[in-house]
Amino acid sequence: MLRIKRVPTVVSNYQKEEAEEGGGGGCGRNCLQKCCIPGAKLPLYAFKRLNKISGGKDLLNPEDKEPPVAFLDSLLLGEWEDRVQKGLFRYDVTACETKLNEGRHLKKRPTEFRVDKVLQPFDGSKFNFTKVGQEEVLFQFEASEDNEIQFFPNAPIDVENSPSVVAINVSPIEYGHVLLIPRILECLPQRIDRDSFLLALYMAAEAGNPYFRLGYNSLGAFATINHLHFQAYYLAVPFPIEKALARKITTFKGGVVISELSNYPVRGFVFVGENTLEDLSNAVSDSCICLQENNIPFNVFISDSAKRIFLLPQCYAEKQALGEVSPELLDTQVNPAVWEISGHMVLKRKKDYEEASEANAWRLLAEVSLSEERFQEVKALIFEVISCRDEGNPSVSESLLEEEPDDKPQSLEVDALNKGSCHPMVSGECLVLH
Repeated sequence: MLRIKRVPTVVSNYQKEEAEEGGGGGCGRNCLQKCCIPGAKLPLYAFKRLNKISGGKDLLNPEDKEPPVAFLDSLLLGEWEDRVQKGLFRYDVTACETKLNEGRHLKKRPTEFRVDKVLQPFDGSKFNFTKVGQEEVLFQFEASEDNEIQFFPNAPIDVENSPSVVAINVSPIEYGHVLLIPRILECLPQRIDRDSFLLALYMAAEAGNPYFRLGYNSLGAFATINHLHFQAYYLAVPFPIEKALARKITTFKGGVVISELSNYPVRGFVFVGENTLEDLSNAVSDSCICLQENNIPFNVFISDSAKRIFLLPQCYAEKQALGEVSPELLDTQVNPAVWEISGHMVLKRKKDYEEASEANAWRLLAEVSLSEERFQEVKALIFEVISCRDEGNPSVSESLLEEEPDDKPQSLEVDALNKGSCHPMVSGECLVLH
């Protein structure tokens, strides 16, 4: 059953008039291109390469030492709030009475590439993240050279080694919405590779907060910029997908358990790591690479501080192109990307918010899903690829996994609460499918 709830959310006290967009690209914006980057400096967060998944505390700090910066609450949100005060966002996501966010689709950048091809070459003439102002970058995110957590507030940009950075999403869905951009100066297209995906898992593990999730949208699955990036924010309630039952399929080398979502409107896979981040990362990234090479759009949801990952092949854009989506659903202007599929659905029209119902929510998500026949074909394709990388034979089983036995597998309620930070807060309302 789907239930609709409207509950308080926590938003910032800093309410400013929307800043007018100014300047173009290039030197006028103190960008990240050759014209502006020589001699530039940005904060640097150096994380410790810890590969073990099990054991809880050792993901972040095995010796129980306090890191120099509380990564999520102090650094990320503190820097994000600073950018709010500077008026760097296209709109104030906290200013809406509810999370209708009616203007987001009008003020976010339009898609500039084909939606029927998952792999497309990088095009420097189109918008990419090297064109953003350096003030939009919160910090560089790199592995520590001495394997200790460190923070440098004013570190040079190593152009030759192309740093990975965390930047604001100027069209945010939620408070604290950021982007992880791996090796930004290499101008990688939006496609998963092993190293970049492992970096995303390191970020989730380093945050060490179960309410902090990362998401990825491929081209054709509502990524809007063809420059490799992951999105992230935190929400202090479980996403519906995190509470869905899953049926175990197999365990691969390295103790990676692969399951299939059960009683959820979108068919997908769940990967759970039991040993190392690298084993888990390789299993998921190899699956993503398989989908990319076969032109199958997909979304990835990184949960539980990188212990659990959801891989969701989808076909909504394909159905749109074929005229198979009803005008009623198209009129909602909701593009079901990773957050929507996972259950955090930001509605864009007041009418849809007021008329939100069990049937409408389920109907939209069901349109995203592959058919059962097609999903089984995709599953066979993925398993053929990752089995070739597994030296042993996977042990296949069909047992039900129930991560949270108190949750009803068919219960999706609309409900949300933003996680607070150390900054002044006020209350509002939010609508989330949950």
